[in-house]
Amino acid sequence: MRKQLHSRYYEAILQLRPESEELINFVNEFLSRRGDCKITQVKTLKTGIDLYLTSQRAARALGGKLKRRFKNGELTLSRSLHHRDRFTSKEAYRVTVLFRMKQQDI
Repeated sequence: MRKQLHSRYYEAILQLRPESEELINFVNEFLSRRGDCKITQVKTLKTGIDLYLTSQRAARALGGKLKRRFKNGELTLSRSLHHRDRFTSKEAYRVTVLFRMKQQDI
């Protein structure tokens, strides 16, 4: 049984630079088919858009799909330590997936 998660819970951030309608439609279609990942927060920035996702695995898979679909885009993955479980001493990370399109491809 899965614990109830609060409304702002996220495990990964998907950064789309710059924002385009085609990229957003691709992401929404992927997440609707997958079903195990939700967008909990959307931040619109001057340079693009940040989507906060509830699944690291889905975010990494989505980064690979974006790279295959949009050939001239650049994919960067990074992780940061979020917390260490005090009972098991396991480290929990949050992942950032940056997908950057070149200006000519937009």
